[in-house]
Amino acid sequence: MPKLGAATPILRIFDIAKAREFYVDFLGFKVEFEHRFDDNAPLYMGVIRDGCVLHLSEHHGDGAPGIAMRIKVEDIAALHRELIGKRYRYARPGLETTSWQTREVSVGDPFGNRLHFYEDATD
Repeated sequence: MPKLGAATPILRIFDIAKAREFYVDFLGFKVEFEHRFDDNAPLYMGVIRDGCVLHLSEHHGDGAPGIAMRIKVEDIAALHRELIGKRYRYARPGLETTSWQTREVSVGDPFGNRLHFYEDATD
């Protein structure tokens, strides 16, 4: 049987500075690569934190704003403390225990996308 690997979402961005502020400065991702076809072309950028890889794109047609994604985390309480400690102007996420037995920290990026970081509450 074929075996599937990890999915890499492509998230649409509209402002490079805001994307860096959110994904790199606030969420703690590192820029893995940046690509432009020329100096006046849209940016396509990969960011990574631990095993989580995201692609961010200014290209029309790459992703649509308003998606939601779930990212599994080990030690969600530590992630919550880290994010709150940064005192990011545009997000002060809570830590929620859900009725479906997860603990979650949810944040919205500047482009309308929602990232739900979670761990199983039974862990």
